[in-house]
Amino acid sequence: MIYLSIGQLERMLSIPASTLRFWEQEVPLLMPSRTKSGRRSYSLSEVVLIARLKHLALDKKLGLSRAQGILEHELLYQDQELRANIKQFREELFRLLLDCDRWKESLIELISVSTAESPTKENSGKELLDGTDDKELNGFY
Repeated sequence: MIYLSIGQLERMLSIPASTLRFWEQEVPLLMPSRTKSGRRSYSLSEVVLIARLKHLALDKKLGLSRAQGILEHELLYQDQELRANIKQFREELFRLLLDCDRWKESLIELISVSTAESPTKENSGKELLDGTDDKELNGFY
């Protein structure tokens, strides 16, 4: 099972860690597990819940208490099969986001290694990604 730290969640959802800690105190639905060292650990289910809370409270500007009420109503009274399908879909999207971050980190590392191995080469890793080297393809794309 995939778990995220508060820092990873902060970057993924663009919510400050202080806001996440405050929401944890105010919203009983949010109860991240803790590691042995006491650090918060969020499952994908909790990430989906927090993303929905963010959408309601911040994006739609409903405020935390009203967003919490709507979230509780959705969880308790809406079509549970539909909710389960939506939750599964959202979890898969977050998995894909995490995979994209990992691929991006690997690509950056690969570019830095390749540019370090050939310091006389004119092209930097940035040029490899932004397409400025297309003129050397002689019309082939």
